[in-house]
Amino acid sequence: MLDELLAVGAATAAAAAVYVAAAAKVVRQYERGVVFRLGRLRRDIRGPGFTMIVPVVDRMRKVNMQIVTMPVPAQDGITRDNVTVRVDAVIYFKVMDAADAVVRVEDYRFAVSQMAQTSLRSIIGKSDLDDLLSNREKLNQGLELMLDSPAVGWGVSIDRVEIKDVSLPETMKRSMARQAEADRERRARVINADAELQASKKLAEAAGVMSDQPAALQLRLLQTVVAVAAEKNSTLVLPFPVELLRFLERAAQQQGPPPGQEQEQGQRRTGQEPRAEAPAPPPQPEVQGRSEPRLPRADDAPTLGTAEQPPAVTGRPERARS
Repeated sequence: MLDELLAVGAATAAAAAVYVAAAAKVVRQYERGVVFRLGRLRRDIRGPGFTMIVPVVDRMRKVNMQIVTMPVPAQDGITRDNVTVRVDAVIYFKVMDAADAVVRVEDYRFAVSQMAQTSLRSIIGKSDLDDLLSNREKLNQGLELMLDSPAVGWGVSIDRVEIKDVSLPETMKRSMARQAEADRERRARVINADAELQASKKLAEAAGVMSDQPAALQLRLLQTVVAVAAEKNSTLVLPFPVELLRFLERAAQQQGPPPGQEQEQGQRRTGQEPRAEAPAPPPQPEVQGRSEPRLPRADDAPTLGTAEQPPAVTGRPERARS
């Protein structure tokens, strides 16, 4: 009899141990337990720690409440300005309601992934290429709103969406590189022109100072000579500016005009007109007694052997006798 009691007690203890082992559940801190009793959802969500369920009758499903990082596969699309791009993104989300995540959707991870891919394609078609490259923050917010609307009904909250990479065709990359190069060259030319304008203003100011102080031009010339000679060149080129000639001319004028010019200036100061000297008469040709030699005529008979001497004329020529 005692042996039978011991056997029954051992069997009962073994059954209790098996029951406890089947009924005992441990829920981690970042998990929540959703219990189904005979297929019906029980509203008491099991929190973290040790919990018991009815074996065979109850079935518990654990749901992770941590933030999930899910990469979105790269999607090919055409932007609003007809550029083919390839964009990938990453989603950060977490389960807010464990019961809805289990009951309302078959697999909330797969549902969020598919929804993210379709939303990313829609964002690509509605955006320009410049927005995808430079205005990503606005696109991230729009993509987050598109995902958050259906995810709320699944008990999932979208924490953040980020566009990770935008791949462009090689031809578009070369075009953008040429555009950037042209823009940088334009800015360089504008800066150079601005520098030339400022330099011209400073040079104009320097020219004004040098015109007031001619000695500054000589000092500048000497500085130029020193700068050229410092390079140890075999040939030294000395510039001779026109302003130096003007300086020498003004210095000569300051020394005083010549004596004749002083007298003329004095007469002008006293109000008298300078007297113009009578021009000297042109020299008259001297009249000689002899006349000009006569040139031979065509009807004159040539004389051989004798040179024709012009007749000597002394005094007045005699009148022809009648």
